[in-house]
This record gives sequence, structure tokens and C-alpha cells, in this order.
Amino acid sequence: MKIIFMGTSEFGIPSLKTLMENKFDILSVVTVPDKKQGRGQKIIFSPIKKFAIENSLPILQVENLKDENFIHQINSLNPDLIIVVAFKILPKEIFSIPKFGSINLHASLLPKYRGAAPINWAIINGENETGVTTFFLKEKVDTGNIILQNKIPIENEDNFGTLYQKLSVVGANTLLKTIDLIAQNKIQLFIQNENLVSSAPKIFKNNCKINWNKSAFEIHNFIRGLSPMPSAISFHKKNMLKILQSKIVETKTSFSFGTVVENKNKLIVAANDFAVEILEIQKEGKSKMEIKNFLRGYKIEIGEKFE
Repeated sequence: MKIIFMGTSEFGIPSLKTLMENKFDILSVVTVPDKKQGRGQKIIFSPIKKFAIENSLPILQVENLKDENFIHQINSLNPDLIIVVAFKILPKEIFSIPKFGSINLHASLLPKYRGAAPINWAIINGENETGVTTFFLKEKVDTGNIILQNKIPIENEDNFGTLYQKLSVVGANTLLKTIDLIAQNKIQLFIQNENLVSSAPKIFKNNCKINWNKSAFEIHNFIRGLSPMPSAISFHKKNMLKILQSKIVETKTSFSFGTVVENKNKLIVAANDFAVEILEIQKEGKSKMEIKNFLRGYKIEIGEKFE
């Protein structure tokens, strides 16, 4: 089967690697243009482009998916299937080209968590399971008919980073099964139930601030869902602190929410019910640190507040 693979992030690498290992004919890897980063304006490739170069795969880079030249290029490649893993929204002019259509691998159990950040929001919202879904593309984002789903538990120790890695591997295996079903004409499609839809919008920096006037459970899940990146943040005396790891302290406190309750080798902050112990932290511009090491060089008193 002749395949065009479209992706950007590390999430798609296990899928692309699986396609290679199973000897599929990868006509092209489509990804975003290179970016300039930092003071030296160093050229940065997408992780998918880096992998494609390392494995001598043909590459197409595109900014505007509706560009006529790009559409002509895809047409001329005559793919049997387009596979999209963590990429842009494909227009109908593109996803309708292949013989077998175009499919997407999404990191949630659709129709739950449609959107750009399904892994983050599943953890933030305290879900105990998640998974991946393969589906045929439609014009409306994440609404296509479902081909396969695969569930996994969200463990108590999981954060965004660990769950991202797990789902990328589960996703690759699910994608391979999906392609086999398509090739054998054995797919059974499932229409998404619109009554079960929930959204997972993109997370911006201004959405990462901890609201200490929430339960310890909600705050802990918020920290997990944004760790290690983009990271939950809080401010102490105008210093921005990234909170990377925490645990719930199920002890009632008389302190108001956001107040430091303990500061001796431990940093415990009151929530609106119990408290949250901060285990790993990072001051802006510095390396991440275990809290006992952080407290040796950073003064914070009992009774002071996180903003």
C-alpha cells in the first residue's frame, strides 16, 4: 500500500517507524516548515522531519495546505492512503485524494476530548482511563467515523509526559491494525455519538496558572496534566515557579488557600479543602529541582501565599 504520512511531533514517530518496519511504501512524509529559534536564529526541524532524514524518507514541507502546488504534488504521488498523526487540519481537497481515503490517529477515546490537547485534559479532568482512536477524516475536526479504539488506564503516577509516550506506542499498534483492516476491506465503522462529545482545546501559557482555590485533587491533577510541559505555574513574591510534581496531603488546615503550611524540607500549600505537597519545582531560567534542594537556596516562610 502506498502511503503519505503527515505529522509534526514526537507522538507520530512510533507510528512512522512501525510503517517502515512493516515495509509499507511511504511516498512522502509531510510536515511543517523549519523554524528559527533563539538568539542565534538556529534552524529547528520538526521531530518528524528529523526522523525522516535519519531514515532517508522523502519529505514535503508545507505552510498552506490549500496551496494549489501542494495539492498537485499530493495528487501526482497517487497515494492509496493518507495517515495523519498530530498534524494540521486537512482540507477536503487533500483528504479526498487517496483511493482508500485519509485516516487520523487521535490520542483520546472519541468523541471524548476532541481538540488539540486530549492527553492533557484527560489527566486534568481526573479520568482513570483514556486511549487512542483511528477514524476517517471529515471536514469538521475529529468528527469522522471511527475505525478502531484502544483503551489504557491512566495510572496515579502518570503525568502528561508518561501518558504521551504510552499512547504514542499504543497508537502505532492501533494504526497498523487499522491499515490491515482497510487493506482487507474488513472495517466496521462506528458513528460518533454527539451526546458524548467533550472538548480538549489547545493550552496556552495564560491557562497554566494554578488556582489554589480548588480542591487538592483538582490542583494535583492540573499539575500532572501539564508536566513536564508546558508546566503548571504559580507566583511567589513575583517569582514565577513551575510546579512539576506534587501529591495530595489529606489533612485539614486552618490556613486559607494558597498559603504555605510547611517549609522544612517539604513545601506544602493549602488548597480549599486539604493541601498539596510540591515535590519538584523549577524557578524561571533555572533547572528543575527536588523540593528539599530548592528550599536550601530559596527562602519561603510559613504563612506566605502563592498568588
